[in-house]
Amino acid sequence: MATSCTSASMPERSVLSQAYRAKVLLPTGLVAISFASIIIKICEAPPLIIAAYRLTLATLVLIPFTLPRMLREFRLLGRQEILPSLLAGLFLCFHFALWVTSLKYTSVASSVIFVTTNPIFVALASTFFLGERLSAALLLSILVAILGGVIIGWGDWERGLQNLYGDFLALLGAIMATGYLLVGRRVRQKMDLSGYVTLVYGMAAVLLVLLALIRGDAFFNYPPKTYLLFFLLALVPQLIGHTAMNWALKFFSATLVAVWILGEPIGATILAFLILGEPLSKNLVWGGPLVLLGIYLSAREERKLGKI
Repeated sequence: MATSCTSASMPERSVLSQAYRAKVLLPTGLVAISFASIIIKICEAPPLIIAAYRLTLATLVLIPFTLPRMLREFRLLGRQEILPSLLAGLFLCFHFALWVTSLKYTSVASSVIFVTTNPIFVALASTFFLGERLSAALLLSILVAILGGVIIGWGDWERGLQNLYGDFLALLGAIMATGYLLVGRRVRQKMDLSGYVTLVYGMAAVLLVLLALIRGDAFFNYPPKTYLLFFLLALVPQLIGHTAMNWALKFFSATLVAVWILGEPIGATILAFLILGEPLSKNLVWGGPLVLLGIYLSAREERKLGKI
């Protein structure tokens, strides 16, 4: 009897051990992704080129380590795993294309606050596409976040239309990030981390290169400093940050992972103030916390209702 209990508990202990590692990786990933907007702001290159280099270099670093295992895994997988992974890569491509472009028009603080509103879009997707009821608490949390967004948007309107355009692009980037997290949550239950991230990053890289070619952006003849920044983007926010979040998707809901990412605006805003000297506007100081509060409350309500 004792032997049976011990053998049955071993897999459970293994899963708990991995879940604990995921909890450690989440804050590490959060710190890593907080540097992304700062590096992008410093980069002297078009937005699509920055995004394309980020994903391409990350994929090239991964392939030598993940290719043999990935090929073995793909023989056991079918369309139900591979096609959604490619879809996640499509979402990731447009998330970066939109968000990186937004940083050319608006401040780091405004951009990262709007791009991390994806828990709200998870709630809305559950309501309009899955037919789930929108609770009063969830509706209130969305209204709080919208109020914060209006306050920030009003301040950016006074600073010029280009800032407002940047906010809008970041918001579209949040919608793409929602699809990326939701698809990843489902696929990661069946796919190993290395194979999944290599396929997703690779798909996003190919699409971003194609978009940059269509726009006619140049891939070469940048200063050495810019190429160093490309590599840092691939290494820190992408390979460390995004891969840590994708690891966590196996153990936690997409909503919970998205809530962790809410820490990015705080870290990025502090870094932008210290490194780039970006001032904190009065509207941002009032509206930013409201957006973060609304997102947190909506995510907490989703957890309570057992969604995602």
